[in-house]
Amino acid sequence: MTQPTHAAGSVALITGGTGGFGRALATKLTAHDVTVVLTDLDSERNRQVAADLGCPFLPLDVTDLAANEAVVAQIEAEYGRLDAAYLNAGISAAKSDDALDLDEFMKVVAIDLFGVVYGAQAARPAIQRAGGGAIVVTASLAGLSPMAGDPGYSVAKGGAIAFVRSMAPRLQRDGITISAICPGFADTAIIDRIRDQFTAANFPVLSAEEVADAMVMAWTSAEPGAAYVIQPGVGVVPYKFKGVPSAKTEAGETAVVPEALRPPSMR
Repeated sequence: MTQPTHAAGSVALITGGTGGFGRALATKLTAHDVTVVLTDLDSERNRQVAADLGCPFLPLDVTDLAANEAVVAQIEAEYGRLDAAYLNAGISAAKSDDALDLDEFMKVVAIDLFGVVYGAQAARPAIQRAGGGAIVVTASLAGLSPMAGDPGYSVAKGGAIAFVRSMAPRLQRDGITISAICPGFADTAIIDRIRDQFTAANFPVLSAEEVADAMVMAWTSAEPGAAYVIQPGVGVVPYKFKGVPSAKTEAGETAVVPEALRPPSMR
């Protein structure tokens, strides 16, 4: 299938669409005459953000598979197609200390990891029916270099990257490119509780617009299964995954992993 790029008439879904990244991305996509459907938890504030952006809003709890499927079905019914799904909804732990709050850990994993799995599962058939497109996952640098202060966030984002890499070959057969973006610290509500530490250390943070630019690129030109690091002063860089030691045959030769089991970086 031919891989389409964003163009007038395309339809994109953004989960967590009323947050910093979602707002910046919606602004960029609507400027290209893309129909952008924002989803988020139902609140007056979130509905108002969507209205201010001129985007339709659908309430969605990303931890509910049936709700994800219902949103995609509604988008297809109203707009006739779905070309791209930005699985962007995410939270971090509310506090950082030595104790592990298991309830909070599971909440973060449910939203940041299973929200991605359910979103991809729901969007896949619709994007295939549109002739192909993209699924873009908002991961994090924490998925590549875990943060001691937030184990749940690190586990969820690392899992999301692994999901992207393992799903890439089968989605590619449907004409769908799935990729992950891995921003460093960015100027969104997620860093509010530690924002003063960045200010005190004079540590640069990304703007939401810089991340949104990477998200647009991931729709139009990402490699299947790729993870793109975004850092201030560095730009967008594809992460180079290191291979693991290969098995050896009884004769001492390097064993070849069956092609169907190889991650994208080994193909």
